Amino acid sequence: MRRRHFLSLGAAALGAGLLSGCETVEQRLTKTPLPADPLPPPGEVLNSPALRVLNRVAYGPRPGDVDRVEKIGVAAYVDEQLAPERLAEDARLTWRLRSLDDTLNANAGDLFDVDDHRLVGTLRQAALLRAVYSRRQLQERMAEFWGDHFNIYAFKGQGPQLIIADDRDTIRTHALGRFRDLLGASARSAAMLGYLDNGVNVKGVPNENYARELMELHTLGVHGGYTQRDVQEVARCLTGWTMDTGWHRGRFKFDSARHDDGAKRVLGMTIPAGGGVRDGERVLDLLAAHPATARHLARKLCVHFLGTVPEVWVSRLAAVYAQTGGDIKALLRPLLTSPDLQAAPPILKRPLDYAVSALRAWNADTDGGPSVQRHLEAMGQPLFAWPMPDGFPEKASAWTGSLIPRWNFALALTGNQVENTTLDWDALAGAGRAAGLGPHEALLTLAFGCRAAEPALASLRACQQAHSDVREYAALALMSPQFQWR
Repeated sequence: MRRRHFLSLGAAALGAGLLSGCETVEQRLTKTPLPADPLPPPGEVLNSPALRVLNRVAYGPRPGDVDRVEKIGVAAYVDEQLAPERLAEDARLTWRLRSLDDTLNANAGDLFDVDDHRLVGTLRQAALLRAVYSRRQLQERMAEFWGDHFNIYAFKGQGPQLIIADDRDTIRTHALGRFRDLLGASARSAAMLGYLDNGVNVKGVPNENYARELMELHTLGVHGGYTQRDVQEVARCLTGWTMDTGWHRGRFKFDSARHDDGAKRVLGMTIPAGGGVRDGERVLDLLAAHPATARHLARKLCVHFLGTVPEVWVSRLAAVYAQTGGDIKALLRPLLTSPDLQAAPPILKRPLDYAVSALRAWNADTDGGPSVQRHLEAMGQPLFAWPMPDGFPEKASAWTGSLIPRWNFALALTGNQVENTTLDWDALAGAGRAAGLGPHEALLTLAFGCRAAEPALASLRACQQAHSDVREYAALALMSPQFQWR
């Protein structure tokens, strides 16, 4: 069997051949080289309005989600998600997080004696649990989005001790707030200041690392109209912005003795001498309000939610940004309720999206712990461990090498071989019978959030007879092109 044939699922005979003979499924799936394009978009797209919004706003549907969104409407669902404080959290999530609360809620200064890998492991576990179980799905999507936008490599220096507070107090607190508040919290984050070396940015010998990424990645964008001189001046404005190493260890500290208090000029604006910490705040005000920042953020939101960058949407969102002072909710609502979201091209699921959507689809019980995290790492997305400041890439070509690890995850999950993660096959079969569906139809309905009779699933339906074991059939569904894209 050629993998290209498997990936396209173009022949009904595929299913009959996949598990025949004495070879294991793993052996059959790994015996030939990968094709040049191992993750082609599906020829036909599953694209009901409810399913599309659940795949773009949420991490895919859980059982019952599609019916509920169809009942209340896409706009009402988006409005719910834009007010996460009104959504009671899932009891299973609350229970799972309880054992992690001491670490997740700790001050950074209390974590310096805790093992690095334990700290990052706890943060990864919490992130995955929230993505799988939280009812506040848009907040989780935006936490991932902003976590990439303000990326920090957790294992640099004291990152493991500092990144928990950054995730909690910067990213999650401001994920649906105002961009200026988010930007300011990031600029005062000890984790960010350490990661981009602003702790050693002092008068006389400024370090430009944070200043450069602040403009290139966080605000204006690479074509935002700034110069090297602007980078140097912003670095001067941010001298003395560092981390307290004393009684309030791990918190932001402005060290006036290390600050360059002379006059500066940034993007044509003069910053008078003697401003102290206000120099940095004025720079953040200037950058947050700049039209290039509005367009840079608009483009990134379009890429994340539309999978394309229509100029009409960039201009529209940039105008909303200017009118609302960077209100993130105001940016999201028109984008997420637009017919253009429904008509947008498929977006390849990154590994986190792929794994979480599989766990959600069949209502898996998971602790989100090391076993699942190892699969994410094998797929190329170890959470909080992208070393470059640009965050995990959005483009599909960056993830085409993750095919075999995806298959391995599908096989392990459906075989209940992921430690502390289980699928209740009896419960899934019972739910199918209650809905008048056979086991194969029930699996397709849950996995894809649509009727099993959808034309886009025809090639999967053709494989049913060859896969009487529903676990084998479930693995095949998770390996299909349709499940790789959202």
